[in-house]
Amino acid sequence: MKRDNYVQYGTPVIRGTNLGKTKSFVGDFVYVSPEFAAGLGNCNVYEGDLVFPHRGSIGEVGIVTGGTNAHYVLSTSMMKVTVDHNRVNPLYLFYFFRSRYGRYELLKNASQVGTPGIATPLTSLRSIRVPVPPLPEQHAIAHILGSLDDKIELNHQMNATLEAIARAIFKSWFVDFDPVRANRGELDSLPPDVLALFPDTFAESELGAIPAGWEVETLGKVAKNLRRNVDPDDLPPHTPYIGLGHMPQESISLTEWGEAQEVGSTKRQFKEGEILFGKLRPYFHKVGIAPVDGICSTDIVVIMPKQPNWYAFTLCHFSSAEFIDYTTAVSTGTKMPRTKWRDMSRYEIVVPPKEVAVTFGQLVEPMFHKIRSNILESRTLADLRDTLLPKLISGELRVPDTMIENEE
Repeated sequence: MKRDNYVQYGTPVIRGTNLGKTKSFVGDFVYVSPEFAAGLGNCNVYEGDLVFPHRGSIGEVGIVTGGTNAHYVLSTSMMKVTVDHNRVNPLYLFYFFRSRYGRYELLKNASQVGTPGIATPLTSLRSIRVPVPPLPEQHAIAHILGSLDDKIELNHQMNATLEAIARAIFKSWFVDFDPVRANRGELDSLPPDVLALFPDTFAESELGAIPAGWEVETLGKVAKNLRRNVDPDDLPPHTPYIGLGHMPQESISLTEWGEAQEVGSTKRQFKEGEILFGKLRPYFHKVGIAPVDGICSTDIVVIMPKQPNWYAFTLCHFSSAEFIDYTTAVSTGTKMPRTKWRDMSRYEIVVPPKEVAVTFGQLVEPMFHKIRSNILESRTLADLRDTLLPKLISGELRVPDTMIENEE
């Protein structure tokens, strides 16, 4: 399958990059036309099919969910298994391949020379021996582990919704100035307590028309860079560590982190709730809220507002697409462009009166607190899932008979 086959909309193509840590696919899809997909035969996958990379990220597994309308095609680096539902629960089989036993079976035939790959992928896959308990027990195991993944995915979706709401309010108040336009009768009315915070006229500035009485300042006037250096060897080994690889793109929800014992050299210290900005290749748009206390790469800038009431305003500016575009433009370096705090702090913004920033914070900061709470809950659920997974698959931990009876 070549890039020339891709279209803007159509049947999504599953690639290794779409396999995540739960049973939901992640990342962006590419698409082919339904007509092209129809000609790909066994490369079409449907509800309940398992998919595996045979080149690249060997050892990963995904499962097609989404009901009878779910339909994808496989990229050329992927292979699939379609199970007999009368003998095997596909979700149970998915979790078998997520266990260390299943991963070992997938990895043992992989070549590690150059790009990891399996020379005879389908033959290797067919040769794997899988423990198959009675079907009701498979259903119970799949239900236990699947319920944990479902809650993790629900938290992820909730966080995306909360972030989108916060961004929409920020754009309305501080970019489009909708309350000013509403006061002028140009838009439908907004809540009176919001309208009372805004004027009904604009004034000209170097950034164009802004609400009368507001000022143009730099981000450095409202935010500060926290440079707390620390040696990881001086910290408890399990201290959370966040590198650029842990940070998602275009999302403030930082759900992954490593440990201090995995890294060396000087790092930056951060506290829960502080803003983390990836300054290396800023066009990757890696900005988020620290969910815990820990340390981070020196390619991550730790930021906080100079006044606590300006937290939400500050976070929304640093994570905005406009600021990312600016930092990309002022970055230096060809292969590994980086931005600097000096340039970041010079970014010009429209600054409202304090009471507007305070009200905005009161409105959206509970959303940010909920995002952090969901992240920590999901981390706990993932740890529980990863503890139960090998024990259930190996039979070390048996499913209670009452649960099995309910699945019969």
